[in-house]
Amino acid sequence: MSENKDPQVAEHGQSVEGVKFVYDFTEGNKDLKDLLGGKGANLAEMTNLGLPVPPGFTITTEACKVYLDSGAEPAALRDEVSAHLAALEQKMGKKLGQADDPLLVSVRSGAKFSMPGMMDTVLNIGLSDKSVQGLAGQAGDERFAWDSYRRLIQMFGKTVLGVDGELFEDALDKAKEAKKVQVDTDLEAADLKKLVTAFKKIVKKETGRDFPQDPREQMDLAIRAVFDSWNGDRAKLYRRQERIPHDLGTAVNVCSMVFGNLGPDSGTGVAFTRDPASGHQGVYGDYLQNAQGEDVVAGIRNTVPLAELERIDKKSYDQLMQIMETLENHYKDLCDIEFTIERGQLWMLQTRVGKRTAGAAFRIATQLVDQGLIDEAEALQRVTGAQLAQLMFPRFDEGAKVEQVGRGIAASPGAAVGKAVFDSYTAVKWSRSGEKVILIRRETNPDDLDGMIAAEGILTSRGGKTSHAAVVARGMGKTCVCGAEELEVDTKRRRMTVPGGHVVEEGDVISIDGSTGKVYLGEVPVVPSPVVEYFEGRMHPGADDADELVEAVHRMMAFADRKRRLRVRANADNAEDALRARRFGAQGIGLCRTEHMFLGDRRELVERLILADTEAEREESLKELLPLQKQDFVQLFESMDGLPVTIRLLDPPLHEFLPDITELSVRVALAESRQEPHENELRLLQAVHRLHEQNPMLGLRGVRLGLVIPGLFTMQVRAIAEAAAERKGAKGDPRAEIMIPLVGTVQELEIVREEADKVIAEVQEATGCELKLAIGTMIELPRAALTAGQIAEAAEFFSFGTNDLTQTVWGFSRDDVEASFFTAYLEKGIFGVSPFETIDKDGVGSLVKSAAKAGRATRPDLKLGVCGEHGGDPESVHFFHEVGLDYVSCSPFRIPVARLEAGRAAVQATGSDHR
Repeated sequence: MSENKDPQVAEHGQSVEGVKFVYDFTEGNKDLKDLLGGKGANLAEMTNLGLPVPPGFTITTEACKVYLDSGAEPAALRDEVSAHLAALEQKMGKKLGQADDPLLVSVRSGAKFSMPGMMDTVLNIGLSDKSVQGLAGQAGDERFAWDSYRRLIQMFGKTVLGVDGELFEDALDKAKEAKKVQVDTDLEAADLKKLVTAFKKIVKKETGRDFPQDPREQMDLAIRAVFDSWNGDRAKLYRRQERIPHDLGTAVNVCSMVFGNLGPDSGTGVAFTRDPASGHQGVYGDYLQNAQGEDVVAGIRNTVPLAELERIDKKSYDQLMQIMETLENHYKDLCDIEFTIERGQLWMLQTRVGKRTAGAAFRIATQLVDQGLIDEAEALQRVTGAQLAQLMFPRFDEGAKVEQVGRGIAASPGAAVGKAVFDSYTAVKWSRSGEKVILIRRETNPDDLDGMIAAEGILTSRGGKTSHAAVVARGMGKTCVCGAEELEVDTKRRRMTVPGGHVVEEGDVISIDGSTGKVYLGEVPVVPSPVVEYFEGRMHPGADDADELVEAVHRMMAFADRKRRLRVRANADNAEDALRARRFGAQGIGLCRTEHMFLGDRRELVERLILADTEAEREESLKELLPLQKQDFVQLFESMDGLPVTIRLLDPPLHEFLPDITELSVRVALAESRQEPHENELRLLQAVHRLHEQNPMLGLRGVRLGLVIPGLFTMQVRAIAEAAAERKGAKGDPRAEIMIPLVGTVQELEIVREEADKVIAEVQEATGCELKLAIGTMIELPRAALTAGQIAEAAEFFSFGTNDLTQTVWGFSRDDVEASFFTAYLEKGIFGVSPFETIDKDGVGSLVKSAAKAGRATRPDLKLGVCGEHGGDPESVHFFHEVGLDYVSCSPFRIPVARLEAGRAAVQATGSDHR
């Protein structure tokens, strides 16, 4: 079927002969997700396995792409759909929407990657004023038929015709009020008939047309609506959040309807083969009697635990358990399953590899290895650095004095504290103002996605582990507590009433624990996670009190370390950070920023050095700085003994060491007005004016500062050399590397290197200690990257400073643009992610790649690393592996993430080679 992998399609909906746009469920398999989407591919796979799947067919993602590109379906699509519909009708023995015994179908979206609730679905297509009577007669249940019809009009009206969903909800609420009932299942057939009439009036008023009675028109319009939903606002936002490409398109699945709302012997549910929150094996999921699928996911009625199904319908329960075992063994992973029971008959409506929390991901990966279902290499692909980072977040202090006010279902773990807000708009608005918020809703729906992203955590009074809030929160790694029934949420009055009558108003601080489901008033203090305690050496795998999660993390980290080629170093400027980094697994220091050593008490010394008028003044300042610098390096070499320490010579924007020009001007003016002595301040002000720069980040800094201020860099080189000699004399193993910053031309590096070599030779002669100090440079300017071949003649290593390189390539001032227009760029899709967070492979990345290649062409043994914060970003680590760097360097707390991702990158590369 290779011709379907990349079918060629002409413009304006004219399809090339031989391209197939529709597949029966019997024709596909799970490996065709690009073509059939995740849902369609897995429905086909379950059909192939002989599981009870309602018959149907899938319209491919390629058809969607044609529609989105040209505004029209492929010319052949209607005929293909007609042929497959006819085959479905023959198989089912009834026709779509026929009056006496109608075939009804669902039209569901299904992209390659799961996007829960982000795109559109319409159920019960084929019902009309005529066929509803036939459905009632065929089912022997008039209430069921009219309930299904009102659901169709409600879903179709909102999804296909664009009617405000609140209008239908309000009409439904009025019907329940008139009947004096709480839930829609208590409405009788006569009530639902009236509701259908009210719904049709809403459609007519809002759209100017009657609800369509032709079943084929319903189906065709629904298919187009699913295609259109790919570019809906919430779908685009979700793809940006999850970094899903925008050009994939969605498949459409047309499936014969089975009904869970046929009475107490019917129902619908969602099941997991393992707990998606913890990873533990057992019976996990939700079931709802006399309901259709959207009732479970929407969380509008509270479900019962899946285990209750054994009491309600043991035959279906036993069959479901067997199917779940079959699917997990087949997919070799946690499976998320949707099912419906129609009068005692079990039907499988969907399966997919389930979303899970970070902790569950690590536990499940190691469990599957132990069960022999996957090997360690595959297990490493099942966990990510982003998940590991989540596990390192703090958790609530169990010993703290707290006021618990409720408890719901622990849907997605984490410790979240914030101000209560009751709608998505407020969550976004307050978050942008720097407030931390908890989004509280009765239940969330796809329209709440903005607020869910902005919030620290999500709290709902309805729904379970399979509700919209739970599924989306787990996918985002966001803390979530669902189904806290004892909490009365009033979104209109913006308040929540807790047991005992206490009212939480909007803006009040609450805390939610996604690991236990507990809800607290006020701010609960947090403690370090056990995973951080493991990396710090305070918790040992295999010990009696070791956390099960720690065991799983330890095993994955050990395997990653065995597999990875990239070494991982730390960005650390003092002995304390260096020791922490070493505990976290750092293999050296990739960036020691010496300017951080000069702030605080030493700032005045540097200020005097910069403003010195005479050589004697400058020499005096350098003489005072030298022993301080030497001691800094002695401590670093001791902390990192036996491991490389790359020390960057002074690289501050000059203004960081000079008094603020405005404050100094005010001081001088005040002194003059009071006729007080101010000669020193005036002299300083004149010097600051002389050295003032409009754009200090592109001014007198880095190598330029070392060349303009004689003796500055040589003082630092001498301090490094003397510290290395002292450490070596103490039987240590210092491995210093000297990095020259902001080089733009090889001549700058040659001059500094010549002076450095001379100083190192002097120290060797004075101490009698042989020193091997590598000298290299930081590649952080486009010109340095473009002339890397020349610069490598004078450099023994390159370290790519991707923070500054990103600024200079894009022309961005990081301190300004992230606060000013990055939010708009992300919302408009110009960026999928900030280029300061994940490396821009096409621009900045291409310079890194070409500079690495050119540098090694000149000097084959050139050591290559990266020391911008990209060194700890999971996606960027994979890129650095691909382009052949030797190491990445990042802040201490990101070292475990970089180690894990370096291992994953190596395994992926090996897998690609094998393929």
